[in-house]
Amino acid sequence: MSFPESSSRPYEECGVFGVWGVPNAAALTALGLHALQHRGQEAAGIVSFDGDTFHQHKALGLVGDVFGNQDVIAGLPGEAAIGHNRYGTTGGSHVRNVQPIYADYAFGGLAVAHNGNLTNAATLRKALVKRGCIFHSTMDTEVIVHLVAISLYDTVIERLMDAAKKIKGAYSLITLTPDDGMLGMRDPLGVRPLVLGRMPGHEDKQGGWVLASETCALDIIGADYVRDIEPGEIVVINADGVKSLWPFGDVGRRFCIFEYIYFARPDSVLEGQSVYEVRTRIGGELARESGVDADVVVPVPDSGVPSAIGYAHESGLPYEMGIVRNHYVGRTFIQPTDQVRNLGVKMKHSANKAVLEGRRVILVDDSIVRGTTSRKIVDMVRAAGAKEVHMRITSPPTKHPCFYGIDTPSEKHLLAARHSLEEMCKAINADSLAFISFDGLYRALGHQGRPVENHTNCDACFSGDYPITLVDKDGNLIQQ
Repeated sequence: MSFPESSSRPYEECGVFGVWGVPNAAALTALGLHALQHRGQEAAGIVSFDGDTFHQHKALGLVGDVFGNQDVIAGLPGEAAIGHNRYGTTGGSHVRNVQPIYADYAFGGLAVAHNGNLTNAATLRKALVKRGCIFHSTMDTEVIVHLVAISLYDTVIERLMDAAKKIKGAYSLITLTPDDGMLGMRDPLGVRPLVLGRMPGHEDKQGGWVLASETCALDIIGADYVRDIEPGEIVVINADGVKSLWPFGDVGRRFCIFEYIYFARPDSVLEGQSVYEVRTRIGGELARESGVDADVVVPVPDSGVPSAIGYAHESGLPYEMGIVRNHYVGRTFIQPTDQVRNLGVKMKHSANKAVLEGRRVILVDDSIVRGTTSRKIVDMVRAAGAKEVHMRITSPPTKHPCFYGIDTPSEKHLLAARHSLEEMCKAINADSLAFISFDGLYRALGHQGRPVENHTNCDACFSGDYPITLVDKDGNLIQQ
């Protein structure tokens, strides 16, 4: 995995989207990807199928840049399409690493869109190369394509199930095939999200089906939410409807808890819970655990907003927009000099002096990774005249890297892995610092506290409890 040295936040995952049995499927897919833009801003791609031929277009850039031209959409005909927003956790920033991946087999074409990370991708890749497989990208997703190719089973579905039993990791997949239709799959523990939706029918025709990383992508195209794809489930969607396959059996459930804290859009519903409501409850728990005398509660936008509302409601303090975010600054903004580079936070966030001056401020943010961004935000608030700055974080301390599709730094670069709470507070120049407890976080999810056994969520970035074998970590087989 890669993580820019200058960054101090966890990077987004990828987003996947697919439509089956709907006219202008590619146009709807582009809209779905637009709704999932927060999950990846590096690149976007769509593969469509018109009943006879596959068509594809993919490029580096935002969805609006890649698919904003009507001629591009017109070149993607058909009533079936799958799409992908990329933020790369493996592989570099090259067009060859943009998904979906399309491959021609003896049995026909297959397109694959993948969100997540395979923890044994390097091991499998090495074995596949020895067998003569030729890789055209550096993505772990291509491992799946080759496993399908060498499988000795007859049908595409059987080959995909065979491949799924060989890979380890956290993932959701959408595939498109000429004969079997559109398939969706979640990893056996359901770490990564995938939901099923239904398009309303028109005239005498029944509505089509939609698969997406989040429900917000269903909303933008007018699809109804049906249910979450279950952990370890494969859904097969074609003219016969929706059929479920269960190649893994029931091995538990460990949905990524950071989806609720940061990654998912607040208007999404994941695992039956409103992301917005969970975040406001997290803010309330944080206020009960670590209240402090102050004058105003201020969110670090955007992910800190719902939790700051919950904090303010519970504490009785006023909620104010003391920091304003500039939404028109992309990640690729040119930073030619150290002087301009050091102003990076101010390009994205501006202090609202009228709210901050002379007041004791509680800043609510989702996480502290390296600590550099938090320090710049605290300093910015102080420069606007705040008397005190108290930082409150809606996640436990991030002490461990994620190997399941979230791009976090190695442990040596994580501030919480190397410093005590007091040292972290000093490092970010705050008057006080507090993180939500594990019990408080799980209470916000509707539990009595963090389950001792049979965890319902993956919280490895906070606890170090990795539920999936880390085969490729440091080049060694590590059993968890």
